[in-house]
Amino acid sequence: MLTVKATILLALASTLAAVGIGAAMKGKTPRAAATAIPVAAVASLVPVKGPVPVAKATTPPALLMPVQGYDVKNLRDNFDETRGGVRKHEALDIMAPRGTPVVAVDDGVVTKLFRSIAGGITIYQYDRSETFVYYYAHLDRYADGLKEGQVLKRGDVIGYVGTTGNAPANAPHLHFTIFELGPEKKWWRGKAVNPFPYLAAR
Repeated sequence: MLTVKATILLALASTLAAVGIGAAMKGKTPRAAATAIPVAAVASLVPVKGPVPVAKATTPPALLMPVQGYDVKNLRDNFDETRGGVRKHEALDIMAPRGTPVVAVDDGVVTKLFRSIAGGITIYQYDRSETFVYYYAHLDRYADGLKEGQVLKRGDVIGYVGTTGNAPANAPHLHFTIFELGPEKKWWRGKAVNPFPYLAAR
């Protein structure tokens, strides 16, 4: 098998020969015509150095169930339900006993650990391409040692089901959704995407 260097030399020689023949037919010397060698044809054979960039996703991938041990057959699509009579829910509520482990649905990075009046103890996680952010809310607590900037693998325990924020005290659950990020890549701003098809696809 030819090495990359040998392949480049062979391509260069072939190009020189072709240019020389063409020049001779037109009464020109091959040396003068050789200045017109198409560099792009040879450069395309040179391997690119450095890390391969992560391709930007156009839709979320099939995701791991974020509540450990939860049967996907019990998942209900309540994304478009109205709450408080005025606001759209724009998330899935996944009911589970308090303290049930919550896991990362995909590879990515912990972008923000945040506590809010509505969401209580929450986690924002970017996907690898920073196209989507996964939002986990109403947690009872974070997994020990969890910190912002931490690289996550699909299935890593990141927290535990609870009722912090505006969740009813007698109905522990995970409030989970996806946001499609805009070009500014702000974790708190994005277009809500229904996670149901990407969890049910499992």
